[in-house]
Amino acid sequence: MLAVLDGPVRVAYDLVTGLTSALHPLVGGPSAALAIVVFTAGIRLALLPLSRRQAAAGRARLRLAPQVEALRRRHRDDPVRAHQEVTALYRAEGTSMFAGIGPALLQMPVFTVVYRLFLSPAVGGHANLLLANTLFGVPLGSRWLLSPGAFGPHGLVFLALFLLLAVVAWWTSRRMYAGQPVPAGPLGRAMRLLPFGTVAVAAYVPLAAGLYLLTSTAWSTAERAILWRGVTVG
Repeated sequence: MLAVLDGPVRVAYDLVTGLTSALHPLVGGPSAALAIVVFTAGIRLALLPLSRRQAAAGRARLRLAPQVEALRRRHRDDPVRAHQEVTALYRAEGTSMFAGIGPALLQMPVFTVVYRLFLSPAVGGHANLLLANTLFGVPLGSRWLLSPGAFGPHGLVFLALFLLLAVVAWWTSRRMYAGQPVPAGPLGRAMRLLPFGTVAVAAYVPLAAGLYLLTSTAWSTAERAILWRGVTVG
């Protein structure tokens, strides 16, 4: 683990374990799994202002796309003039070609810290006890591909996780080009299959990380459906 992440990962670890202790009297055994879900949802809720700014920038780009294309066609023999005109158009609309990149970059370190927490066998020089907790008898630190009981009773927990991830991936695939042009040919097909990569990832990472993936991707898809609602091209 990168040393710069040690402090933030430790803070996240303390928060999740504290949440696990608070939930245990209410739900018992699955308290750690539920704590991961609640913690991940809380992080995504805290990042919602950045997501809204990113979505607003994306909606603005879609709305201005026809005008941008017209300006580029008009000045196709003068790329410098075309760039100036497009920049002026974005400025007049109170946005820019690069709006939304900042919010996206600011979210990445947070996601990295949370993901590392659920991958790391040790935190702060001590064993990651969070991964020793179980969900229906399956340790949160177990990995499906490396588990001797992958196709046994414990495998049913992973199977349920894979099915839920596949449902979210299908929903994401259906929503990812809502109101936007769909790339033609192999690229378009590959992009539609890309969300299903979470199922493959979940088969290798610890169960705790799989629960994080499920919660985060479900949140992302629901968030996009809400923030991009009614967006059309043209």
